[in-house]
Amino acid sequence: MSSQALFGALLIVVAALRLVEVCVSWARLRGRGSRLVAEPTLFPLMVVLHVGLIAAPLVEVALLGRPFLPVLAGVAGGVLFLATALRVWTLATIGRAWNVRVVVPDEGQIVTSGPYAWIRHPNYLVVILEIAALPLLHTAWISALGLSLLNAIVLWRRIKTEEASLSGLEAWRVAMAGRARLLPGIL
Repeated sequence: MSSQALFGALLIVVAALRLVEVCVSWARLRGRGSRLVAEPTLFPLMVVLHVGLIAAPLVEVALLGRPFLPVLAGVAGGVLFLATALRVWTLATIGRAWNVRVVVPDEGQIVTSGPYAWIRHPNYLVVILEIAALPLLHTAWISALGLSLLNAIVLWRRIKTEEASLSGLEAWRVAMAGRARLLPGIL
């Protein structure tokens, strides 16, 4: 099997996992609709970004004949491995409170353990790493750069929206007051 075919298969697996995440999220929204924060333009843009994460690298590799570079793929694969480990840790920590949408939790549901002991948004750090690294598995650097720039805009707005909603909870304000958003001690 060619490296392009393997890359395409991996992107299909990522797409399937994203669809599962959306289905889980929808199921968790039942009965919590009143806690959902409206994002009429932002959430559709996030969907476009994640569809682009599957389509753009595949198109770039196919149309521009991007080579498979083992060293770059190894580094990108290492970043993806670390991102996946952080994703598993984050989801295990936050449990049923996780959602692809912004849903304001009850005051007693603020998570402060696991990666949340150091940063406010570990899952967004995961997304940053995935979007930067996944296209680079097959040298799709234009996709990595373009999608990362779009992701920076999306996450800037998403984090601003989420924190504005969560700041209404005293427990969240107190728990997260000294924590960085994405990188402990830096950002």
